[in-house]
Amino acid sequence: MASTLDTLRRDYPWIQTPLVVGAPMRLIALADMAVEISKAGGIGFIGAGTDVSDLDQHLDKATSLLSSHAPSLPSSNSTLPVGVGFINWGADLPLAIQSIAKYRPAATWFFAPSSLDSLKEWTSRTRQASPSTRIWVQIGSVEEAISIVQTVRPDVLVVQGTDAGGHGLAQGASLISLLPEVSDTISSLQFADGYTGPILLAAGGIVDSRGASAAHLLGASGVVLGTRLLASTEANVSRGYQSEVLRASDGGQTTVRTKVYDKLRGTTGWAESHNARGIVNRSYVDALGGMSEEENRRLYEEEVKKGDEGWGEQARMTTYAGSGVGLVREVKGAGEIVREVREGLVGLLGGAKALL
Repeated sequence: MASTLDTLRRDYPWIQTPLVVGAPMRLIALADMAVEISKAGGIGFIGAGTDVSDLDQHLDKATSLLSSHAPSLPSSNSTLPVGVGFINWGADLPLAIQSIAKYRPAATWFFAPSSLDSLKEWTSRTRQASPSTRIWVQIGSVEEAISIVQTVRPDVLVVQGTDAGGHGLAQGASLISLLPEVSDTISSLQFADGYTGPILLAAGGIVDSRGASAAHLLGASGVVLGTRLLASTEANVSRGYQSEVLRASDGGQTTVRTKVYDKLRGTTGWAESHNARGIVNRSYVDALGGMSEEENRRLYEEEVKKGDEGWGEQARMTTYAGSGVGLVREVKGAGEIVREVREGLVGLLGGAKALL
C-alpha cells in the first residue's frame, strides 16, 4: 500500500489521500468541476467523451482557472493538474493527441475502445505526445482487466461495477465481487518488462464515505464519484435533470440498465456489449409496453421542447444516474463533496481499525 500511495503522490502531487476522483461524465464534467475537484485534493476530469472538437476550449479554461488559484497546485513535470476522459470508439484520435500534446493533462481516461489495437494506438500516441501523462483505462470485467493490462500496461485501472450510472458493460457484477477478483487476478500476473501492474480505483455505486470505505476494504486505492457529482453546483446539467437526481430514491428499483435511452437520444454508436443506467421514466415504460421506437422518439423530441419540464418520472427525457441515486439529497460544491467523502472515509477507516 505504501508504494501505491507513493506513486499516487508522485504522479499527482496536489492530491490528498484517501483519493477521491471525479468521473469524466460526458458533457457534464467540464473545466469548472474538474478544477474544483483538484483544488479540493482530488483528481478532476474533463469529460471529452466522443466529441473532442472543443477540447482545447475546456482545457484552456481549466488552465486559466488553475492559474488564478493561489497557491498554485503542484504538478508532476509541469502537467496540468486535471485529467481528460475519452469515449474512444467515437473520439477523433489525431485531434485528441493535439490537445494532449498542447496541454499535457496529468491523466487520460480511456473507455470503450473499438478494439484492443485501437486502445493500444491511443495509449502509445498519448505517451509519445506527453510522456508524463498517466494512462487510465476503465474496465468492467476480469477478462477486460487481463487483456488491457497485458496489452497496454495502464498506470491505473478504473474498475467499474454495474451499479454505475451512465454507460458500462451490459453484463457485469457489482464492485463487491468484481474488485477483489480483478485485484487477485492482476496481482497473479507476471511481467517481464519491469511493469508492476496498475493502481486500482473503484467506480460504480459509490456516493458517500460509507461506499468509499467499503471500496477500500475491497482493495481499491481510491474511489470515483459520478452520480453524487450530478448534484454539484459545477455540474453542467439543466435544473430539470438535477431535480430528477434529487427526487429519485430506491435506485435498485427506479434505475435500469437499457439501450432505450441511447436509441431515443441518437447516441447509437455503442457496441452491443454496452448499455447505460438511467432513471425509469415514461420513455422506458412505454418501450417496455411495446410502443414503437419511431413513436417513442417522436414523443421524446416533443418533450425536449419543454425544457426543464421534460424531466421526471412521468416525463421522457433521459437522466443517467447510478443505483446509489437515493443517497443524493442535496446540491453542494464539487470541492465540498470531495472533502466530505474523504474526511468521512478517514473517520470510518479509523473506526474499522479500532475494532481489531
